Amino acid sequence: MTIKEAQETVDHWIKEYGVRYFSELTNMAVLTEEVGELARVIARKYGDQSFKPGEKDNLGDEMADVLWVLLCLANQTGVDLTEELKKNIEKKTQRDKTRHINNDKL
Repeated sequence: MTIKEAQETVDHWIKEYGVRYFSELTNMAVLTEEVGELARVIARKYGDQSFKPGEKDNLGDEMADVLWVLLCLANQTGVDLTEELKKNIEKKTQRDKTRHINNDKL
């Protein structure tokens, strides 16, 4: 699935099952919540914390939740994430093409 297809799929789902998009502000809050849930799993799986009884390693599902809400925000604000990602990669390439290679810390 391409990013464009993902945006279209989410839009179709929202219109068929979701009634309507939440407001942009609500979706920003939901995105923050989902990133927190992703952070919790990463802290338990790769950090010093352990999973609590009943918690599970659902890393991929939490990442998909973050992506879902990001796709919603892109759709409702008219952002073409394919084009924006291409521009962002080009920006990073121009800005950082030697920065990391010349970083003695890496």
